[in-house]
Amino acid sequence: MDTTVIQQLTGEFFGTLILIYIGNGVVAGNVLKKTKAFNSGWLHITFGWGLAVTMAIYSIGWLSPAHLNPAVTLGMAVAGQFDWALVLPYILVQILGGLIGASLVWIHYYPHFEETKDADTILSVFSTAPAIKKEKWNVVSEAFATAFLVYALLAFTQGDFTDGLNPVIVGLLILTIGLSLGGTTGYAINPARDLGPRLAHALLPVANKGDSNWPYAWIPVVGPFVGSVLGGLVFLLITSIS
Repeated sequence: MDTTVIQQLTGEFFGTLILIYIGNGVVAGNVLKKTKAFNSGWLHITFGWGLAVTMAIYSIGWLSPAHLNPAVTLGMAVAGQFDWALVLPYILVQILGGLIGASLVWIHYYPHFEETKDADTILSVFSTAPAIKKEKWNVVSEAFATAFLVYALLAFTQGDFTDGLNPVIVGLLILTIGLSLGGTTGYAINPARDLGPRLAHALLPVANKGDSNWPYAWIPVVGPFVGSVLGGLVFLLITSIS
């Protein structure tokens, strides 16, 4: 395998690991018992995720394009901005990075998992769940939010930002999505953000855990992938007539 490809895959793995370690760590601090951030609320989570994305991109942006999200990788390929041959390898290392990142959250907050008795709360540290379970509408929420994410990221490539500012802009994009669109499903908008940590929840001996809610698990995977294709196609449509 080409050394440049290995470098990119390394970046995507570690970048996604960092993203999930910080992002899911924000959730853990918010919902697990006896943390100093306990019950600090939705704003804490949305701002934390925005900053997690920014810091993850800064951390590995010199190694890879810092997609850190299989949906972004697919959307970029649909829009002709990324090599289709690398889509599957990127997705695999991103999901693995998500699994390891979530495992680090478990180690970091280990005593607090023991103090938290509610299985649904524990699962929420690892994966998303809908506020109202309506599968069709849950898919729509994930697809629309991801379509906006992918379209916006592609649109950002058409402008010029001050050197080094792009990760901040992307973090603000994630914050915007969380504040405005995240209240329905918890805005996974990233299969690696949900599937990797859900696998960690299933595999790790987490104290007081219940099942991993696999019947819902397809939604934060399929929804973002559908949305990524939609976002890429909308970008192509707009650029074709502009």
